[in-house]
Amino acid sequence: MKKDLRRQQALEYHEKGRPGKIEVVPTKEAKTQRDLSLAYSPGVAEPCKEIAANKEDAYRYTAKGNLVGVITNGTAVLGLGDIGPEASKPVMEGKGVLFKIFADIDVFDIEINEKDPEKFVDIVAALEPTFGGINLEDIKAPECFIIEQKLRERLHIPVMHDDQHGTAIISAAALINALELQRKKIEKVSFVVNGAGAAAMACVRLYVSLGARHENFIMFDKDGVLHHGRTDLDEEKKKFAINKSDITLDKAIKDADVFLGLSVGNVVTADMVRSMARNPIVFAMANPDPEIPYDVAKASRKDVIMATGRSDCPNQVNNVLGFPYIFRGALDVRATQINEAMKLAAVRALAELTKSPVPDIVNLAYNQKNISFGPEYIIPKPLDPRLLSTVAPAVARAAIDSGVALQPIKNWEAYTVELNKRLGLDNQLLRVIGIKARSNPKRLVFADADNLKILKAAQIVYDEGIAYPILLGNSKKIHEIAGANQIDLSDLPIIDPTGDETEEMRNQFGNLFFAKRQRKGLNFYESKKIMRDRNYFGAMMVETGEADAMISGLSKNYPDTIRPALQVIGKEDSVRKIAGMYIIITKKGPLFLADTTVNFNPTAEELAEITLLVAKEVRTFNITPRIAMLSYSNFGSSSSPEAALVAKATKIVKQLEPTLVVDGEMQASLAFNKEILKDNYPFSELVDKDVNTLIFPNLAAGNIAYNLLKEVGGADAIGPILLGLKKPVHVLQLGSSVRSIINMALIAVLDAQMKTPTNTHQEVEKTRWWKRKRNKT
Repeated sequence: MKKDLRRQQALEYHEKGRPGKIEVVPTKEAKTQRDLSLAYSPGVAEPCKEIAANKEDAYRYTAKGNLVGVITNGTAVLGLGDIGPEASKPVMEGKGVLFKIFADIDVFDIEINEKDPEKFVDIVAALEPTFGGINLEDIKAPECFIIEQKLRERLHIPVMHDDQHGTAIISAAALINALELQRKKIEKVSFVVNGAGAAAMACVRLYVSLGARHENFIMFDKDGVLHHGRTDLDEEKKKFAINKSDITLDKAIKDADVFLGLSVGNVVTADMVRSMARNPIVFAMANPDPEIPYDVAKASRKDVIMATGRSDCPNQVNNVLGFPYIFRGALDVRATQINEAMKLAAVRALAELTKSPVPDIVNLAYNQKNISFGPEYIIPKPLDPRLLSTVAPAVARAAIDSGVALQPIKNWEAYTVELNKRLGLDNQLLRVIGIKARSNPKRLVFADADNLKILKAAQIVYDEGIAYPILLGNSKKIHEIAGANQIDLSDLPIIDPTGDETEEMRNQFGNLFFAKRQRKGLNFYESKKIMRDRNYFGAMMVETGEADAMISGLSKNYPDTIRPALQVIGKEDSVRKIAGMYIIITKKGPLFLADTTVNFNPTAEELAEITLLVAKEVRTFNITPRIAMLSYSNFGSSSSPEAALVAKATKIVKQLEPTLVVDGEMQASLAFNKEILKDNYPFSELVDKDVNTLIFPNLAAGNIAYNLLKEVGGADAIGPILLGLKKPVHVLQLGSSVRSIINMALIAVLDAQMKTPTNTHQEVEKTRWWKRKRNKT
């Protein structure tokens, strides 16, 4: 059933709204008649004439220089094989998405209905005027070798078959570091390679470029060992053939230093790893199941260094560490090819980056305090923000040094700054949040479980390992909704706060609630009765440790959902006012907005407290807050009470936390226009700073702003995030989408991770509790 669910979710993702994953967006204004006359006729004739006189000007006047063609014939797609060009299109679109989000490279995906290598080459070669580079993808061997080689000979733009070279480059970087840790020299170690397809052959060729020797390899394909007696080997494979024809994998691996697997899962046993030489290296990269599972290999002996292609294991050999940045560097110097020197430069840049101190945002993403070079960290993490500014310049330099760059870079420092600005160093926040949540999932109460959106979100949250959902509501009604919409709830506990089976819990919770509220207008009977309300019941589950966090509010007004949390859980000891914050994900990075949901007209003192609460929350994402205190006035330009209140709040914040980067009062436009700010208000602390946090003077301003950004600006919004409660309770906006609910679940889990000290025994017991509840329902 889960497989069917994932299938349905994948189909909905690709189908909903605008089908597919990519679109073409104009980069110039095209609103007025003048714009259109410049974009097309008659103005477009001018760049056409310039390019006709000098075709290199295509890089100056068109998008060619930042445009890569992702091209396939669909003959070797993922693990699906020869499924044809049409069926390969979702994968090619996905590759385009990765190019864009990791390196700001635009992509046209092209699926060609042609299997003949010569004809395929002719078609692709004819497309050279369109593209700055060609990424060949999912083309079966041996045709992929022929196609790439012929295109490299004919074209004067970079061409790379990523299935071959991507894996080779990333694994080579990992190999360099693994050999260093194991104190072995590449020219002396013995290799056993299972698999001799496109990726495997590219790997071994690159290892030879690094110093490995042909005679130190034993390679296997589906027909057995590569030996000199075989007549089906091409010239490249013959270089790795041995004299023995009867050797098997288990015999070959005995006393070997390195095992490289690019074949099928579970063909290597623990005994085979134990038979390898001292301090062995095992790269088991079959997907989704490696040749030997990571934990099995590590358990077989303590001195093994292990890498796989899986994201849930250390040392993931992931092609996304390479191709976006390799093409970025090649495009930026107008390289005519991606040569061996450029590939080796990428290898060495990746290997060296692994040895440098890891940024806090990477530690945060992988829920570790200090990731450092060692047996479980021999290759950078895919979310490392330094990859773009490390690998791309290395590739660009190699292109220049090897003589294939037509436009050399002169100011490398400026180039690095430009690279970092392309995507924004903070712009991986959502991916970081997701990985961190999955590293330590928590028990999450969904109070509105008789809602289709909640059930869809809960199922996804569970399937993706974000949280252990607990559904509150009438079991019969919930199962009816789930059944009608093919949602599998077999693994999820359902608790009905009004049912007979929860009477004991209600009584217990009612007694505790009465103790909290007995002198605040609530009697003993009312305290027990109110526990039939899911918001009170769920909040009490969090308060008593029966759950770690709660999400509610999809079908209730915001105040009606906050009130139970305040009465049951209460504010943090040092907090006088809770606040609501939104995270808006923009192209320039995340923006943190407050107060957007709670405080109508805060005093200067309350606004200062809200600011400090938000600053504290921003730091939990390992982002330094740079705060603009907003108003309609700029630094005293108005003497109105409203403007004076913001100015006073700014002063209080600076007194309470002098090191915080904050200024105001100021208009929102000024916060983002560095030139005007610097020219007119050079004294401001925000001069030359990228503002990422906006504090609004009142609820109306904040609420209007985030809704405009979300609905009109099309920004992705996460929130509202409640700040100042002792334990994690978060409130959804009325009518939130499934995506918004999942985003809120991620925040709730991170909040629970922060507010609940980790205790391994307690975590195990909590998970067991959840499983018992699941089994009962």
